[in-house]
Amino acid sequence: MKENCCSTTKETSAKSFEVVNIERTSNTCSLCEDFAEGQLKNEIPYSILSCEGACLRGEVSRRVANNICFTEMPKITSRICLGGAFTKNTGQRNLVRNAKRVVALEGCSIKCASRMMKGVIDDLEPEIILVDNYYSFDKNIFGIDEVSEQEIKQFASQATRRILDKIIS
Repeated sequence: MKENCCSTTKETSAKSFEVVNIERTSNTCSLCEDFAEGQLKNEIPYSILSCEGACLRGEVSRRVANNICFTEMPKITSRICLGGAFTKNTGQRNLVRNAKRVVALEGCSIKCASRMMKGVIDDLEPEIILVDNYYSFDKNIFGIDEVSEQEIKQFASQATRRILDKIIS
């Protein structure tokens, strides 16, 4: 029998860290920077981080973030490009830094999105939502190729509805 992919262990009271060296770049994405500038100018209150994992949990989390930001609450949420926010101190990171509320939609208990962003914004305290607790599925499934596209859409829809209730309340 397969073990659940995302089991948790007791966290120690002393934090330990990995040091990551990211090569600096002078490259920018003008579309991304324009988006961030517009969101900052409009004082969008919520920044939504999401797991971007390649597994089913990451895919559902990503779709939930997109549903919330682009369909359900587009006027009050900013969908954060996790790669851009983590690797460059520009517009995407500023959206997180300046948000009144940061919500991290995590695919599983590893919590990559929030841990990454806490590494570049010292005082960040995002609200963490473990998306895989908000839809019903076989917890032994790992890959998106193990379920149909329709099932992924259903998982994301179910999780979106339940998470919206949590965010709005």
